[in-house]
Amino acid sequence: MRMVTTISVVVLASAGIGHAVVTSLDADIARVDPFKDMKNRPEAGHGMNVLLVGTDGRDKITEAERRKFRLGGAPCHCTDTIMIVHISEDRERASIVSLPRDSYAQTPAHTDETTGTQHGSHPIKLNAAYAEGGPNLTVRTVENMTHVKIDHYLEVDFTSFMKTVDVLGGVEICTAKPLKDSYTGLDLAAGSHLLGGGQALQYVRARHVDGASDLGRMQRQQRFLAALVGRATSSGVLMNPMKFRDVTRAVLGSVRADKGFGTDELLDLGRAMRKFSPSSSEFATVPIGQMAYVVKGIGSTLKWDPAKSAKLFQSLRDDKPIAVHKARPKSVRVDVAPQQIKVQVENGTATTGLGKRVDGALSALGFRTTGRPSSASAATVPRTVISYDPRWDRSAKSLAAALPGAELRAVKGQGQLLKVTAGADFKQVRRVRAEDPYQGEFGAATGDQVMCP
Repeated sequence: MRMVTTISVVVLASAGIGHAVVTSLDADIARVDPFKDMKNRPEAGHGMNVLLVGTDGRDKITEAERRKFRLGGAPCHCTDTIMIVHISEDRERASIVSLPRDSYAQTPAHTDETTGTQHGSHPIKLNAAYAEGGPNLTVRTVENMTHVKIDHYLEVDFTSFMKTVDVLGGVEICTAKPLKDSYTGLDLAAGSHLLGGGQALQYVRARHVDGASDLGRMQRQQRFLAALVGRATSSGVLMNPMKFRDVTRAVLGSVRADKGFGTDELLDLGRAMRKFSPSSSEFATVPIGQMAYVVKGIGSTLKWDPAKSAKLFQSLRDDKPIAVHKARPKSVRVDVAPQQIKVQVENGTATTGLGKRVDGALSALGFRTTGRPSSASAATVPRTVISYDPRWDRSAKSLAAALPGAELRAVKGQGQLLKVTAGADFKQVRRVRAEDPYQGEFGAATGDQVMCP
């Protein structure tokens, strides 16, 4: 998530620092033309939409940094992370939506940037659009999928991310459990940590700390972005011209942007966002309908939920908040959000309608029930049973918290779908919420909710 540092430039510009300071840095921005020859684009909505793309470029990383922070290997020349940042028309809110890199996508017809080959529309993983057609195909593919018109394009790599975090003096991150990833070298004990640039890069790149894989990584990226904004707005950078210059140099030295995003845009937007804070930001990931949608020649992809994702992007077009602020009733904290847990309910008793009642109660809490409860093979089950694949043990424990007294029964090879067999002991479900507060219709949270308390 190297592109998160680009947002800090916008926020930092709110200091009202002189035009000359920022103008002197404008020359550091490499320019691209992602909107060249684009036709039949979505209608413009309200506010401004920026497509932030983080590539796996590591040309400027030193050999020592490669070894220390596990940055070896050849880059794939694809987008490691993709986000849409929507800045509200009144400049008082930023809505940040992560687009999973393994999302199933359909490219428009285009010319392969590497081979020059003409391609018709075809299926692809979203992050591979960059390798085939660069920024132009990436923007076109995102617009086709979301129907959100992209106003500006910003692209950064590992280098700017590490330098910016270091210039800010590090960013504080909290974790309720240890985080360890042998691939990136991340190794954090439970508690609060002040991460420098290299360690922060390990944190936002980690995909193997739990079973949530890339979706868990995106939540950590969003948590880090909120903390980064909090650090930038509270560390005195906004009032220190020299510090501001150092941070913007660290970011802009490795940024590529469209020709229309320059000094004036940075200053105008920054001045309008003087009151911007973590509570003014909100974060979400595109709702997923199918976790392992296999496509021939491409492999396993993530297929978006058509109805929920359409509603999310309609909110961006209409310039409406995506995270609803409301008081939450008392609930038990769990490790995995109900929205990420798929459940099949069976009635193990002779009580008519019990399965439907349990299914409805779990669905009301956010669990992804099938909505089609069935009857168990036996109608004399005394105690509610949760059957689960050991690979999804964290999800099973989270579901068990909502069903006090239920028996956990491991079934190898069962897969991601958990099964609840309602027994005679069932009374009611208990309200639960995830340690990471990504709740609500779009799994959205505001920045102040995901920062360290």
